[in-house]
Amino acid sequence: MTIHVDPLSATFSALADPTRRAILARLSAGEATVGELAQPFDISLPAISRHLKVLESAGLIARGREAQWRPCRLQPQPLQEVDGWLARYRAFWEGGFDKMETYLAEVAKGQRDAQ
Repeated sequence: MTIHVDPLSATFSALADPTRRAILARLSAGEATVGELAQPFDISLPAISRHLKVLESAGLIARGREAQWRPCRLQPQPLQEVDGWLARYRAFWEGGFDKMETYLAEVAKGQRDAQ
């Protein structure tokens, strides 16, 4: 039996782990090998490989092949889909902040007028 996970859920699941988020942050600066990605972490290479498999399954990274090297690179599409999903809520958040700013300005004006 195959369980299908929608792409957005797979992306959020992959992003839930701080090590994987750190790997993506490193890859935002450019391609890196597994060894280069593993350097800042106190975990084994097989553990890093498992993290990379999760990221690759979610479509967040791609692995190339250059001779004996398999550089990893960031894939923007899943993150763009997350950004698109969040955009629907951004207007709500910003509207709430605008209302709070207006309220705080009114409170500050009232305090100045009372003095």
